[in-house]
Amino acid sequence: MKSLHRAWIVAAVAFVAIIGAAGFRATPGVLITPLEDAFGWSRGTISLAVSVNLMLYGLCAPFAAALMDRFGMRRVVACALLLVAAGSGLTVFMTASWQLVALWGVLVGLGTGSMALVFAATLTDRWFVRHRGLVTGVLTAGGATGQLIFLPVLAHLTEMQGWRWASVTVAGAALAVVPLVWFLLRDTPEEIGLTALGATEPVVRTPAVRTPDGGAAARAVRVLRDAARTRHFWYLAVGFAICGASTNGLVGTHFIPAAHDHGMAETTAASLLAVIGVFDIAGTVFSGWLSDRVDPRLLLVVYYALRGLSLLVLPQLFSATAEPSMLVFIVFYGLDWVATVPPTVALCRRIFGANGAVVFGWVFASHQVGAAVVATAAGITRDHLGNYDLAWYGAGVLCLLAALMSSRIVTRVRDGREAAILVG
Repeated sequence: MKSLHRAWIVAAVAFVAIIGAAGFRATPGVLITPLEDAFGWSRGTISLAVSVNLMLYGLCAPFAAALMDRFGMRRVVACALLLVAAGSGLTVFMTASWQLVALWGVLVGLGTGSMALVFAATLTDRWFVRHRGLVTGVLTAGGATGQLIFLPVLAHLTEMQGWRWASVTVAGAALAVVPLVWFLLRDTPEEIGLTALGATEPVVRTPAVRTPDGGAAARAVRVLRDAARTRHFWYLAVGFAICGASTNGLVGTHFIPAAHDHGMAETTAASLLAVIGVFDIAGTVFSGWLSDRVDPRLLLVVYYALRGLSLLVLPQLFSATAEPSMLVFIVFYGLDWVATVPPTVALCRRIFGANGAVVFGWVFASHQVGAAVVATAAGITRDHLGNYDLAWYGAGVLCLLAALMSSRIVTRVRDGREAAILVG
């Protein structure tokens, strides 16, 4: 009987870590109302910590690969999990809002940011030649799985035992994964005398920090500088920033407290948000299949336009119970949640060629910046107006703007100067 290739064990450990990272990031949405009740902090103040978390999660992405090249995946991910455990666990002792920003915002943001999509990309690049696309898709879906697992559990804990138990649970879960990462994750197959799954010979790898051009971090900055001189980059980046604003920043952070404002139990609202994660998996896989067959620009136009229209309707769907109309919204929004990722990646690859992956890292960073800005803005809106209606309508209009910008992306560069930038 043929033995199981070690690559599958490494991928399984990465899947567990990515599930955890997604769950840890989703936790603040469950804690907004309990923290507001416990400390009297405004939602704008609490949302600031969420914004810092989201922004660091995105801004870490372009540099996470450089850290993994320099120190290894195992060390970086283990340290990231320890940061998450410290940030979450220490919140039980906090007495001031700045401590929430420092702990949930900075420490947890840096920790989860070091386990962002680039971790999955780095691992599959090193450990897989065969099944690389399949494994990348499964690891990406781990984000939705984490949301599905953690949100209902943490909401129930918060309701039954208090928010501190939820924080301690997150810290314990992060610590529990550290031994798995340390003992089972390896940086490369060559490190233990193997080859990548499907490879015919070992790969000789040179650390990025020793390359003549200054390493992976310097290349990331240089690619950003060159890409930012093209209008296509800005269409992609601003559109993806709006994507982040309308998902992680608004719905991911404020759906639970907004539903609670209308009389819905937090556990019910958390379960609805978790259902989004279920359909997120199906929507992402189907969108990837479509991206190979349909113009990615057209897909983005459709996704953003439909998302914008659904957000314009959402304020009328809230009630004390999960009505059928709300369930329809949840299913649709789940299918559309990260459906924008495959066509965005495809456009980065088509337009920027060999630099496409690095450009997507920066586009993803803009996604999280957009999420961070709107997470705080929506909280302030609720504080001043007493409801989230303006936030939902504003996000809907922004999504329609993203659809318009996506329609103006072209994959054939006509401008000679711009073509020179993309090539070199």
